[in-house]
Order: sequence, then structure tokens, then C-alpha cells
Amino acid sequence: MKRIYFDHSSTTPVDNRVLDAMLPYFVEHFGNPSSILIEEGGRPHKAVEEAREKIARLIGAQMNEIIFTSSATESNNMAIKGLALANKDKGKHILFSDIEHFSIMNQADFMRNLGFEIDFIQVDNYGVVDMDDLAKKVRDDTVLVSVMHANLEIGTIEPIKEIASFLKEREIVCHSDGTGSCGRVPVDVKDLGVDSRTISSHQFYGPKGVAALYLKNGMRLSSIMHGGFQEMGYRAGTENVPGIVGFGEAARFAMEELDERVHRLVTLGKKLWNGMESTIDFLHFTGHPKKRLPGHVSFWIEFVEGESLLLWLNLNSIACASGSACASNMMAADETGLKASHVLTAVGVPPEICHGSITFSLGKDNTPEEVEHVLYVMPGIVKRLRDMSPLYASFRQQEGKRK
Repeated sequence: MKRIYFDHSSTTPVDNRVLDAMLPYFVEHFGNPSSILIEEGGRPHKAVEEAREKIARLIGAQMNEIIFTSSATESNNMAIKGLALANKDKGKHILFSDIEHFSIMNQADFMRNLGFEIDFIQVDNYGVVDMDDLAKKVRDDTVLVSVMHANLEIGTIEPIKEIASFLKEREIVCHSDGTGSCGRVPVDVKDLGVDSRTISSHQFYGPKGVAALYLKNGMRLSSIMHGGFQEMGYRAGTENVPGIVGFGEAARFAMEELDERVHRLVTLGKKLWNGMESTIDFLHFTGHPKKRLPGHVSFWIEFVEGESLLLWLNLNSIACASGSACASNMMAADETGLKASHVLTAVGVPPEICHGSITFSLGKDNTPEEVEHVLYVMPGIVKRLRDMSPLYASFRQQEGKRK
């Protein structure tokens, strides 16, 4: 059987239509988009601006509010550092949610070295930001709050509109990492009320190596990339024209096909969720049961180690994830020899159990037959791993004594 790809939270394949649009800009239209006075540069410049318009339309923004970058990580760094530095005259206190991506979380020490204070907002057991905790931790000198729109590890969609409204009343800048939601669910930045937002091409069938930062008109942002005057002076460096063209096409197809994709993924996700729930015992789903990304199923299984389950699924030609893809090669940090997910820890999953976490994230081209195959092989793999587990053997022994 051909491989089944259920790891779209890590990355998505480039749509063939997107690739076709990109190819001419590698060789035929190779010019520098800043060289707008000559024909070789004029065509690439026009292509970049057309892509900017498509991405703006996808999220309900204006063209001049889209800044191209090389990755979501760069966009998040541009937002946190740039917004904080530009507004430091108002204060030096920043808040992150407890479940932000590493490209947000790992800026904390750097910002502290610049004299900023960083605090973290708690989430509930579903991963939803605790509004009471946010209200308690906001201070008069808070200048920036960052809360992701959707968490790719547990699937939960945050109440960004409510959070942004709360912050706007207090004149606090709101950044939202939208990497996980853009192209997967409807997004309107004006309705959400955010001041900045990260968008990543490779999360919705565009190429890697290109992303964007939405920056609301009127917001102050200090540049952290110095050189030329590209991207309205915010981001120096020659634009990745083929990547940007592909990004724009991916945005166009996402907008045109979004309703169909969402309906399909919701249906497949429910089939997978219900099938696992009925065939595997000691199974615990993570994230919010309803306010979650379509086609996203995340869980942990008692007496089963996540990496072992991941490897056995891989041997059965099924690709999925255990924890965040960006953290899969991190060094050990606890007695088990594995790094516990900070996201699962934040939602109350004990560290020793976090290692049993698995995420299935489906995409637009997955089929009901693929879901059925996963449901067919999963119980057998779980049984095999439990049969090798001394913890499960001890549990069964204790259960036998109780009877």
C-alpha cells in the first residue's frame, strides 16, 4: 500500500498547480523585483505584488499590510522583537500564552536581555487561554501580548477575537501566530482585531522558505533585518520571487476551495476520532473537542510510548507526529530520556504520559479509505506495544488482584 500522510501540521505537499505557477520564475522571469525600470525586473515585481494581493484577500487585509519573510519563525521574530522595540517607550512587559510555538517561546531570554519582562498566560485543560489569568497578568506597562490562533499539536482554536478586543481596550498590541489556521479555517484579520499575524506558505500547499507578516496599518514596527529597502523598509533582502508566486497561488486556491476542504476534513476527522474511540481503550484525546482545526485528531494512550507508536505506524506506511515537529530532535530533559511537550504539560498532562502523544493531521487529498486503513492497523499496534510494556503488565496484575 502507498504511504498515508497524516502529518499536515508539520508541512503540506506543494500543490501541482502552485508548482506550475512557480517554475517560470526560476529561469524565464529571473530578474530582480527591485529592478523595476527594466523588463527583466518589471515582470517579477508585478508577480510579487499580485501574490501580495492574493494573500491579503485570503485574510481580509490590505496589500500594504503584507510583509514577505522567509519563514513563520522569521515573521514571529519580526513581530515580537519589532513591535516590542517600537513600543518600549510605553513599557517593557510582554505576555505569551503557555502553548506558543518555539519561535515565540524561545525569544523570551533574548528579550529579557534587552530589559523586557516576560510572563506567561495559563490555558485550561483544552488548551484555551484563561481570560481571567490574562486579565490578572496584564499591567500598566504591558506593551505586547502574543497568542497563537490555533495550536498544531493539540488542534485547539483560541478565542483571538475576544483576546484582541480585551487588549485593544487597554491599548496593548496583540500579535497572533496564525501559522496553524491560515488556509485551514476562515480568517478575517479585521474581524479578529489583531495588530499583527504570522502566515506560513507551506502550511497550505505552498512552498517552504516563504511566509508573511500581516501588520495592521498604523502599527509601529522596528526593523530587525538591516540592508536594503525591500518590503516597505521592514525586511531587507531580495525577495524570493518563485516562492512568493507559489505562496500567492496557494492562497488563491485556499480561498477558492476553503469551504470544500473544511467540509471534507471535518467528515474525515470525525470518522477517525469516532473509530479510535470505539476500538482503543485508555485513549485520551487532547485539545478542545469542538473548537479545533478540521481534520486534526490528537491523543495519548496509556501504557504506550509515543515514539514507539510513531515508529510502528511508520513501518505500516503511515506518517504522523509525536509532539511538535519542531521539537522532535530536542535533547532529553527528564528521567525518561525524552523531552516532554510544553504544550501537553500546560494542559495538565503529566510529563511521563506526554511521551504517548500522537497527532494525526489530515489534508485535502486524504481519503476515507486511508482513514479506514489507519483504524484497521492501530488496535494491533497498540496491543503489541502494550504486551511489551512492564507498566501495562503491572497494571494488569493489580487489576487481577482487585478482582
